[in-house]
Amino acid sequence: MQPDEPPRVLAVHVNARHTFSKQTASSIRLVAGLGVEGDAHSGATVKHRSRVARDPSQPNLRQVHLVHYELLTQLAAQGFPVVPGSIGENITTQGLDVLALPEGSELHLGAKAVVVVTGLRNPCLQLDSFSAGLMGAVLDRTGDGRLIRKAGIMGVVSVGGVVRSGDPIRVVVSAGPALPLKPV
Repeated sequence: MQPDEPPRVLAVHVNARHTFSKQTASSIRLVAGLGVEGDAHSGATVKHRSRVARDPSQPNLRQVHLVHYELLTQLAAQGFPVVPGSIGENITTQGLDVLALPEGSELHLGAKAVVVVTGLRNPCLQLDSFSAGLMGAVLDRTGDGRLIRKAGIMGVVSVGGVVRSGDPIRVVVSAGPALPLKPV
């Protein structure tokens, strides 16, 4: 990707079962208030097993998982067998520093869909089950010791639509205070 090119969707992924990786698809349909049609994590209330066990009535702030391709290339250079979709994301982005987005940012994807960023993906031990040491590779620390989570971001669908590989991504940052992302 050239430096002057706008951010784009590199690939899209879906999995109807609660397994770690997702299958790459030619397109996915985002459904307002629910997430990715046909995905195991779609729904108005939480679908991640650990969160369902705690309180199944919690709102689903993790309807869509986005990972920046640049992270996958860094991990691959470290010897991890990652490709788009392998760490469970629904949308692999390119040319967009997703971790730098403030909470509430709107990601306009393709012709119509809009995902509102809710927070950071909190990496789990399933990463190490996929590839030993991967969880540690997506965590870091700042100079003052604060934990940095690099495993992508989560969002909810505010406007539905079809999203395809190659679709442009337009970011709209909310007019309010720019709140840094926290794990959701």
